[in-house]
Amino acid sequence: MSDTVRTKKMTSDEFLEWAMAQPKRYELEGGDVIAMVPERTSHTNTKYLITRRLDDAITEASLPCEAYVDGVSVEIDKATVYEPDAVVRCGPPLEGDPVKISDPLIVVEVVSPGSRNRDSGEKLEGYFRVPTLRHYLIIEIRHRSVIHHRRDQDGVITTQIARDGVITLDPPGILLREFFPSP
Repeated sequence: MSDTVRTKKMTSDEFLEWAMAQPKRYELEGGDVIAMVPERTSHTNTKYLITRRLDDAITEASLPCEAYVDGVSVEIDKATVYEPDAVVRCGPPLEGDPVKISDPLIVVEVVSPGSRNRDSGEKLEGYFRVPTLRHYLIIEIRHRSVIHHRRDQDGVITTQIARDGVITLDPPGILLREFFPSP
């Protein structure tokens, strides 16, 4: 579950500056600051594993991409900033030490009881407003499934649900295997 924590609307730049000084995690949606709830161990283990699997697939394909686990923001617009559980971007290494990625190719959200509606509603629509985004993966721990939303080169978004096997993420040309920690 998440709650709005401030009444004054913020821009993405104001939010990022403010959020860097906070002891807890937040996101910005439509200018409103949203508090993120503490995470369960199954959530943190799953986001670690999915990021590791993405990183392994990138290495196996010898691609100029990098997988980031948690903590890196994606700016949707000047009033909306999300912090996905994992992000993949490709291209030259980022300069400096940024807190946001403007050109994600893949974003991943691991569903928690309080985030289900936002992950499959506002965030689904929001992430696909980012021109570079091609894949949005929603990880359902409870059902041990991955909902893969993929945007093709014509802008058409298709959805696939996987419980096992391999998910092809092309671009960049990687295969994602073993999505969940062992039970």
